[in-house]
Amino acid sequence: MIECFFDISSPWTWLAFGSLRRLAAELGETVQWRPVLVGGIFNAVNPSVYEFRQRGAPAKQAYLKKDLADWAQQAGLKILFPPSVFPVNSVKAMRGCLWLAPQGRLEDFADAAFTAYWSDDQDISQDAVLGAICRRLDIAEAAFFAGIAEPAVKAQLKANVDEVIARGGFGSPTIFVGGDDMYFGNDRMPLVRQAVLRQAVLRRRGQAGPGG
Repeated sequence: MIECFFDISSPWTWLAFGSLRRLAAELGETVQWRPVLVGGIFNAVNPSVYEFRQRGAPAKQAYLKKDLADWAQQAGLKILFPPSVFPVNSVKAMRGCLWLAPQGRLEDFADAAFTAYWSDDQDISQDAVLGAICRRLDIAEAAFFAGIAEPAVKAQLKANVDEVIARGGFGSPTIFVGGDDMYFGNDRMPLVRQAVLRQAVLRRRGQAGPGG
């Protein structure tokens, strides 16, 4: 089992989003996408992120910008950093991911929202932007906005934040393989691959039984 706690407001998460989808497809696995608000995680367990944004070493900040550009080029993505609105309030987009998950539309919507924010420099906190994404994906706009206002959806987003913190997470993307094997960041995909393959071996041994 692969779980990914993610927030569209992170460019590194967009890189991981594509990589993890390709990895899962290649290995015949599914990903349980767990929308979160990364700001809530930072506030609770990783406030140094804000300090670095304000007063971080200029040389390191310049390198991180270059590093992101290199990863984007490698992935074939256009990532504008920073976008005009940064950081962005992604709460409606992430509630949208939650609401769309049972309909099998989470990945389509998330990918479109990543593109709108990081490639097209659109403010995904705005209803007009989210509505345009819905129309482009043939998602009923009125139902979408009613859905993301449901108390159960709001509560689940908060519960996901609380859960990833309780399990040791401190940012986005946070990936778990087999329930408790945690990996953080888009550059951990080779390790995630190894973990998934190990889990597959263990499952096969378990199915074979004592004499298998």
